[in-house]
Amino acid sequence: MSDARTEILSRIRTALGSDAGSAGTGTVRPAAGVVPREYRAAGEHAPGSEMVLDLLVDRLEDYKAEVHRTTAADLPGVLARVLTERSAERQVVGSSDYRSPDVLPTTRGARRSVVVPSGLDGTWLSAVDDVDVRRDSREAPLSAAELDEADAVITAARVAVAETGTIVLDGEPDQGRRAISLVPDVHVCVVRTDQVAQTVPEAVRLLGAEPARPLTWISGPSATSDIELERVEGVHGPRTLHVVLVS
Repeated sequence: MSDARTEILSRIRTALGSDAGSAGTGTVRPAAGVVPREYRAAGEHAPGSEMVLDLLVDRLEDYKAEVHRTTAADLPGVLARVLTERSAERQVVGSSDYRSPDVLPTTRGARRSVVVPSGLDGTWLSAVDDVDVRRDSREAPLSAAELDEADAVITAARVAVAETGTIVLDGEPDQGRRAISLVPDVHVCVVRTDQVAQTVPEAVRLLGAEPARPLTWISGPSATSDIELERVEGVHGPRTLHVVLVS
């Protein structure tokens, strides 16, 4: 066994408390099978509190996400406005700002389209006019080409983490397959204020109730940078993220 492997396994045994250590060293090991967790397990503020929401908004905006705060009653109008504004932006034909200038998702005068998971609340789109709503499900999935042609995708969320500005989707019917939140150029994600936790451990405990679900962790629009630190957005996911916080 190599020295590196021996060292790695030794550290694992120590962390798990399964290594009694050398006799006479005075080292106190945790009980077998118990992993010490000395990190902060929860934040100082309750989920959904104003302090937590303000922190989430600050982080999201720092990541260049667009945040909209609204009520459940006004949600359909906000979604309709976001889709209308996005449609106007995408009427620019031939712009080099698109991922592929040779294949534009939308051309001038084309009908708007939006992808939604099969379990999305239908009332959310009640104010949206003249839009081709394409529902996606595991039983009847849209193709990658169909997803790429859509103006936007609208999903719900499972939980959000204020300190990291992260939103987590877990594949439930109102969030859908992972592909629908990764292929379209715009992701509109609806988050209830009571879903916003302050810390990662709080979110992980909630997600741990259903460990088999596929998780998508989103911290702002898709972005990367080269060695010269030139930021490029939309390389491996949506270039624009709208987060709608609903109280």
